[in-house]
Amino acid sequence: MGRARRVKRPPVNSGEKAHNLRILPRRPYIDDRLASSPDSPRIPNMRFTPQFLDELRARLPVSEVVGRRVKLKKAGKEWKGLSPFQQEKSPSFTVNDQKGFYHDFSSGKHGDIISFLMETEGVGFTEAVERLAAMAGVALPAATPDAARQEQRRKTLHDVMELAAKFFADTLASRNGAKARGYLGDRAISPSVQVQFRIGYAPGERFALKEYLGAQGIPVEDMVEAGLLVSGDDIPVPYDRFRDRVMFPITDLRGRVIAFGGRALEKDAPAKYLNSPETPLFHKGDNLYNLAPARQAAHNGSALVVVEGYVDVIAMVGAGFAASVAPLGTALTENQLSLLWKMADEPILCFDGDKAGQKAAWRAADLALPHLKPGKSLRFALLPEGQDPDDLARSGGRGAIEEVISAARGLADIIWSREIEAGTFATPERRAALEARIGELTNGIRDEVVRRYYRQHLAERLLRTFAPETSQGGYGKGGYRGGSLSGESGRRFAPRGPFKPGAAGRFGRGQGGGGSPALSPGPYQAASPQLALSPIMRGQRSAISRREALILQSLINHPWLLHDHLEEVAALEMAHPEANKLRAGIIAAFAKDHHHSPEPSEQAEKMRADLAAGGFSQLLQRVELIITTPAVWGAGPGAARDDVLSTWHQLVSLHRQWHSLLRELKDAELALGEEASEANLAWLRDVKARLAEVDGTEALIEGFGESSGRFQRSV
Repeated sequence: MGRARRVKRPPVNSGEKAHNLRILPRRPYIDDRLASSPDSPRIPNMRFTPQFLDELRARLPVSEVVGRRVKLKKAGKEWKGLSPFQQEKSPSFTVNDQKGFYHDFSSGKHGDIISFLMETEGVGFTEAVERLAAMAGVALPAATPDAARQEQRRKTLHDVMELAAKFFADTLASRNGAKARGYLGDRAISPSVQVQFRIGYAPGERFALKEYLGAQGIPVEDMVEAGLLVSGDDIPVPYDRFRDRVMFPITDLRGRVIAFGGRALEKDAPAKYLNSPETPLFHKGDNLYNLAPARQAAHNGSALVVVEGYVDVIAMVGAGFAASVAPLGTALTENQLSLLWKMADEPILCFDGDKAGQKAAWRAADLALPHLKPGKSLRFALLPEGQDPDDLARSGGRGAIEEVISAARGLADIIWSREIEAGTFATPERRAALEARIGELTNGIRDEVVRRYYRQHLAERLLRTFAPETSQGGYGKGGYRGGSLSGESGRRFAPRGPFKPGAAGRFGRGQGGGGSPALSPGPYQAASPQLALSPIMRGQRSAISRREALILQSLINHPWLLHDHLEEVAALEMAHPEANKLRAGIIAAFAKDHHHSPEPSEQAEKMRADLAAGGFSQLLQRVELIITTPAVWGAGPGAARDDVLSTWHQLVSLHRQWHSLLRELKDAELALGEEASEANLAWLRDVKARLAEVDGTEALIEGFGESSGRFQRSV
């Protein structure tokens, strides 16, 4: 493949017009995103020279690299296939080996083999080049002779770890692995899942692995350096570190085994879980279990969820949460937090629903607070008390986990909950101390913009919580008249949301048991006369809410949403029986497989015809009458795909928040009915304020489409 000739640009005179300039074509792999990367090929003294990158392109035709992910068919001098970047029915993705690039007409994306790996697998420039070099059989250039020696040493240790992983897997499958297979069977980890995660078994003998590796020609020094043997001045003969344990291989971002976690099978073992020690390959604070598959899944749109252990990750993946990871025997570290933020803007930390899980959430919040950046934060979900993700997945399936994840709370909410649980605040001095603590926490946020918004947000919550009662004896907008409150009740502020594991109405309802949401009983029953007479509850019973109507309208006008979001649609809570009925009709119509036309308008026409034939005509008219504003372009017919998806994600997110808050409102009403304390009153105020915030947030979805300009450009 010939190299492009450099053409020197003439100097530009100030009076020269822009259209007279000759703009040279840019190399496909150097785009603005790569140029801003620390390992960009534009950086001086780079590791990968243009000559090296050209050699990779010459050795690897674009069709060979792309063909590993996209099914290509020859079309003249080019190849054609379906876009790997978005769903389509007719091929609009082309590959040209002679010119060395791909082009996707549906998304407008264009590039070479390096950018293709970066786009489709979510890897950085350096890792993309390393993968292509391995594919082409080209040795990577080393920065220094010392770096070359270290790289060779690591390669040797990777080979050792790969042999060890094979030994453990083979032992699990042998007669000696019967006890370990029984343990895995009790945990509902099937043989196929064992193969997927390369689970193995370390036999109980002191020298089983050592003898196996020795027979393969591996020196004892390499086994020790890889962390597989225990050695020391006081240990005359090194012996196997892992014995009588179920083995979980830990891999790096390239899927290479770098360490192991071993689960003891004997109850009296000194450590239930034992991890590899620090080695040249493994630094436990810099890695996460299931990191490589989770990164790919997160890049493809799955929610990134952090759980506590190996079996929890396996259970989450089995339940459909492919982007699940776990720290490696330690509390979350700064480096692990950085890894998470490279994969997702708001990872969800899912902890056990006990005191230990609550404290772990608080530690993670304190760790993250100083490092927050615009758009980068955490969300927190707590499981029902006494259950871990493995328990919940086996008892309630995906629906039960989905409910916990959808109720995840923001970092600011977690910080606030912890601080108000510190005691009662009946005196000005105690409230002043609370304000001072919150000020100290926000001062630790390094980013100026995030710090300013945190101060504003928490100041507003302080004001809401301690606002005086109204002259009518009510509170805020809620109008509670439940009698006088004692100044010192001694009761702490009640924990909210996921911090009330097993709270009434939170788990075991609706889809928690895996049943159809359409057949579930209504999720809301009034907890008190005040709540029963509130506009919220009257609205639930009298008519379909505007948001539910918009969700249903989105599905009717854009049936293609169901291709990727069918499970999400089926799991949504619908408060009104008629909304449930219409949702079931939409799913049934979609199941007829008649909504696969490449033209969205034809899909919508067919969906409406099927619903009308099913007796839903009057219900369709009522849904359209509920939507009183045309501003939500993404739900209407003819909207561009990007606007539809943006609107859909916003609607579903707000819908889940609303239902979670309604359940919490019921809990707050019950608590206030049991004890009319200042803490419970503050809790109820806060829930109602957050309900109002969710209503206000809904305005953000308005304006997508024509008013944003995207509608016109896309169409």
